[in-house]
Amino acid sequence: MYIAMNRFKVQKGSEEAFENVWKNRDSSLAEMKGFKEFHLLRGPVNEEEGYTLFASHAVWESHDDFVAWTKSENFRAAHKNAGNNKPLYIGHPQFEGFSVVEGA
Repeated sequence: MYIAMNRFKVQKGSEEAFENVWKNRDSSLAEMKGFKEFHLLRGPVNEEEGYTLFASHAVWESHDDFVAWTKSENFRAAHKNAGNNKPLYIGHPQFEGFSVVEGA
């Protein structure tokens, strides 16, 4: 199993707009081989730096399935307007990928 995560520092006050982008996107993830589940996670607020931490969390059957998603037409379609949302967050998303060593 493989878990792919992106962390976003969302500008304070833009949380609802950011969540709506995710809720209204057409990702086609469910059509992809090896896709298991997706969650958008809201983390703590950093008052000092003016952002709320969010993470996208996708679970895949394997790393190869995830890589196939990133090279697919479905991926390109799901991310085609991503640049329009840059004002909502600080900096670039930070990707983290994990191979599951032990599960419940």
